[in-house]
Amino acid sequence: MAVPLMDFGTEVASTKPQVLMDAVTKTSVLVLGPWVIGAFADVLLQGILIAQFASYFRWYRDDAVGLKAVVIGLVILTCLKTLQSCAIVWIQNVIFFGDQQGAILLSYTTWWQSGNPLMVAFIGLYVQMYFLHRLRIISKSWLVTIPIAIIQIFAFVSIVIATIFIAKAENTKIANWFAAHLSSVFAGDILMTMSMIYFLLKTKKTVLPQTVGMITALIRLTWSSAAPAAICAMINLVLSQLYVGTDNLMSTAFNQALPKLYAVSMMYVLNSRRDLRVSNGRSDGMSGSTSNHQMANRRTGAQDPERGLTGITVHTETQNHIDFRNAFDPTVSKSPEEGKESFFKS
Repeated sequence: MAVPLMDFGTEVASTKPQVLMDAVTKTSVLVLGPWVIGAFADVLLQGILIAQFASYFRWYRDDAVGLKAVVIGLVILTCLKTLQSCAIVWIQNVIFFGDQQGAILLSYTTWWQSGNPLMVAFIGLYVQMYFLHRLRIISKSWLVTIPIAIIQIFAFVSIVIATIFIAKAENTKIANWFAAHLSSVFAGDILMTMSMIYFLLKTKKTVLPQTVGMITALIRLTWSSAAPAAICAMINLVLSQLYVGTDNLMSTAFNQALPKLYAVSMMYVLNSRRDLRVSNGRSDGMSGSTSNHQMANRRTGAQDPERGLTGITVHTETQNHIDFRNAFDPTVSKSPEEGKESFFKS
């Protein structure tokens, strides 16, 4: 019986393609994979934003022109960002299919990908300016907002400088300025979130009304303070410093989701005004007035900081009140001054 000869040379040679394939797969997962995950998160959050935008333009048609312009600007920026995220994934995985090194180098050779961190930072700064404006109104102090504004501006300048070095492929300087950017973004977000939580709890009459449950109040406080974006910024910072270099880009997935979390928080705050007005101005269910929602929209700017971007607007108007409990009781006087509407009680 013949004994088959073993070709050790062939066996060793056959292991080399397997090792090479494993290396290619690992690179794809750790370098290109985060872009795909980030694009999925981007599209998911954009769907939520579309619903929020639709609700805003349906409920707040009488908002100040400046505030409407800010929301329209956010619509444009977030839609463009989603298109950019999808384009990156398409180019990497379809146009550069089979050319892994070429797909990786897109981060240095194309403006739409090398400029991605700058686009993320711009949307983040856009929303942060709104939250700083809101924090200034709630805290009634510039001393609270100015330090946070300085940190956020420094973060944006840092990423501008980092983007310049990306075009020059100077990895050391890129890493240093990225670290400065992510650290300052995280510091600014934490300071802003903690400040918002403090002042919102201090004015808990309008933030945590007695008519809502504990879970609802916690959700409202979380999004009103932009806490999800701060947590995402923290994870982004940790991963970027834990995996320094170009062989692991897991932080990219969180970086892609970060601007959309900012935007979702902003739109949540704007759209929650409707529920807050109803909760704070709700009567006992037996009386009513003409167009409660319209009356709530005419409250003072001091109570509704998102009402406009400039100054405080005070509206004075006469309301016709109807008390249904006494409408059919002939023994009760029908004085027009009887029973003031609870919307205007402090």
